Amino acid sequence: MNKRAKIISQTFSGWRIFIAVFIGMSVSIYLILDDFSFTLYNTIDWTLHSLLFLLLAIIFEAIRDIAYMYRIRLMTDGEIKWRQSFQVIMLWEFASALTPSVVGGSAVALYIVNKEINNPGKATAIVMITALLDELFYVIMVPIIFLFIGTNELFINTEFNLFKLGSFPTQTIFFIGYSFILLLTSIISFAIFYRPKLFKSLLNSIFSISILKRWKERANKTGEEIIITSEQMKGKKLVFWIKAYASTLISWTARFAVINMLILVLKGDGNQIIIFARQLVMWVILLISPTPGGSGVAEYMLPKFLGEYMGAFGNEIALSWRLLSYYSYLFIGSIVLPIWLQRVYKIKKKDA
Repeated sequence: MNKRAKIISQTFSGWRIFIAVFIGMSVSIYLILDDFSFTLYNTIDWTLHSLLFLLLAIIFEAIRDIAYMYRIRLMTDGEIKWRQSFQVIMLWEFASALTPSVVGGSAVALYIVNKEINNPGKATAIVMITALLDELFYVIMVPIIFLFIGTNELFINTEFNLFKLGSFPTQTIFFIGYSFILLLTSIISFAIFYRPKLFKSLLNSIFSISILKRWKERANKTGEEIIITSEQMKGKKLVFWIKAYASTLISWTARFAVINMLILVLKGDGNQIIIFARQLVMWVILLISPTPGGSGVAEYMLPKFLGEYMGAFGNEIALSWRLLSYYSYLFIGSIVLPIWLQRVYKIKKKDA
């Protein structure tokens, strides 16, 4: 078994799935039972509008995946079909759900895409550019949100621990996170589209310093990946990039709109723009979560950020959100994985 195959085996292991489900469900159940009230649930008025918003939440979740499927087909120049793209995206999300948010599922994604197109260079470029497009969505959307609603309604009056550096206000953590994402996105964009070889040379020089030499091999690999990505993306027309960013924009907008719809199911009102905007802030906090896919942390954080719009149903809405946007990928991924493995490795069942 090669190194990449071992990564697949370790990432999708049963114990990882168990830990992810156990952490998330434990937090949700505790939070719900902590303020459980039959009287409260009796006040829920299920109307046609409630069912409509629930259906819209499911539709937006589907749109999120369809947009990603379209993007991966675009990136592979149509080499993979819709069925294959569905499997790739489900496994990509499956891997992300089983790894800490700060780590992500890029290594697994690279393996999956390469098995589909059998082109390591192109697979490297696809994974790197899709990650860059995701970050670019955030970099562009935040200033737009600031322009429309300002900062007064955007941040909550709560402090969070930032690793071992102490507690910081939400606003401070957000601007630190956004500045880091903006800097990283700018550097990677410059390296890929303008001076990939210069970037690699700078990395090698920086990591030749004695205290950084232990990471020199990884830095050199990153430099090589930047050069490969640059070569693969060279000559792509403007329409390609418009389609790539548009699909990214649609996917992320649909991802955030799921929460908007779930709040409307039980509350039926609220400032939808602020609800959408605060999710951008929450996303930065979830990026530094040490748990698989933000499990447990996300369930706890959502009522903190949007509690005033959720009323007494904050924990229930948080659980509904995670069932749609997290646990669903664990379930679907568990089904898709053996089917995908059988297809890409051409495993044939032997006659008994």
